[in-house]
Amino acid sequence: MPLLHVSRPSSFSPRLATVAAIVLLVLAGCGKSDAPAGAGAGGAGGGGHPAPEVGVIVATPTDVGLVTELPGRLEASRVAQVRARASGILLKREFREGSDVKAGQLLFRIDPAPLVAATQNAQAALARAEANAVQAKALAERYKPLVEANAVSKQEYATAVATAKQAEADVASGRAALQTAKINQSYADVTSPIAGRIGRALVTEGALVGQGDATELAVVQQINPLYVNFTQSATDAMKLRRAVAGGQYKRASGEEAATIRVVLEDGTDYPLEGKLLFSDLTVDSTTGQVTLRAEVPNPKGELLPGLYVRVKLEQAQATNAITVPQQAVTRTQQGDTLSVVDKDGKISKRTVKISAAKDNQWVVLDGLKAGEQVMVDGFQKLQMLPPGTPVKAVPWTKPNPNGGAVKPAAEAAAPAAAASADKAPAEKK
Repeated sequence: MPLLHVSRPSSFSPRLATVAAIVLLVLAGCGKSDAPAGAGAGGAGGGGHPAPEVGVIVATPTDVGLVTELPGRLEASRVAQVRARASGILLKREFREGSDVKAGQLLFRIDPAPLVAATQNAQAALARAEANAVQAKALAERYKPLVEANAVSKQEYATAVATAKQAEADVASGRAALQTAKINQSYADVTSPIAGRIGRALVTEGALVGQGDATELAVVQQINPLYVNFTQSATDAMKLRRAVAGGQYKRASGEEAATIRVVLEDGTDYPLEGKLLFSDLTVDSTTGQVTLRAEVPNPKGELLPGLYVRVKLEQAQATNAITVPQQAVTRTQQGDTLSVVDKDGKISKRTVKISAAKDNQWVVLDGLKAGEQVMVDGFQKLQMLPPGTPVKAVPWTKPNPNGGAVKPAAEAAAPAAAASADKAPAEKK
């Protein structure tokens, strides 16, 4: 086979050959560097998905004050209906509506003229009875020596003695009638039976009161202290009674009663403490509830009867208790559970004993050890993964009420440092 002869152009110079050789070497170097990069990417892709991150907190024992909160209503500790005990025309009102009054303070004046006349009549009847008694007694004393001398009959003497005693009884009756008339006359001045705050007047001047019945004139309520009545299930009430007897609840100052706090309708706490008084003896058959009563001081009159409030029973502090966010606990009829993440990233369910809530957190009394990692966030990530998938535990970030999340200081400082590092070269350029 004849050989093909290629002739080299006369224009092909050694310098051009050198340049071509350098280009071939550069292309060969790029091909070698790209090959390992591609191999590395493929290796990373074949390594599987990274472990999902879940937010956890570390269980830390502490002393926690437990609180039981129940709805209730305020009630005046003493209520007195001021009524007209004497009949007559109301002449004058002697108080300012809505003011504080003292016991025995004059409130109303009723026309006393008929009552004064009745008193004078009783005085006259008493004077007549006393005069008859003097005469009857004198006659009996005069008959006494005469009956001994047979000057008068014994029958006449016995009649004189009986008449004298009857006259004495008439005197006693007259004195009682006079006393009754004076009492009725005193009822013309209507006074307050207790100290407290009086409401509006229920009658006006010129009204006829006490005619046939005791007309209600006003109502006085003692609002310092106040009572707060609240209900609780019979089962919880029995537990509360045993807890108070066992000293598990905070005691009121110097007393055996448990301390209570009042929360107003706007959510603010009333500054003064109250004390639990008693529970009702009967359970409501329709609701299964028991009524309890507590006493709350009200020196400034800030609280009013009928106001809806919430009552906090402050239980004694629980020692070595652990608090966890409420979202970390699953509550069912079978019990309360939470998820614990071990050091290998394995998740396990744990049954715990939950007490009352405090500041949006459950108080765990049993079932959780100090130092264990409790899963709080990331439950949605595990729904699409097979059971037993390991996870990566990261510190849980508490949500910010104003939006976003409250980051730890170390996490917040890292982006700031990175931003300042990027900004410095840019300014330098």
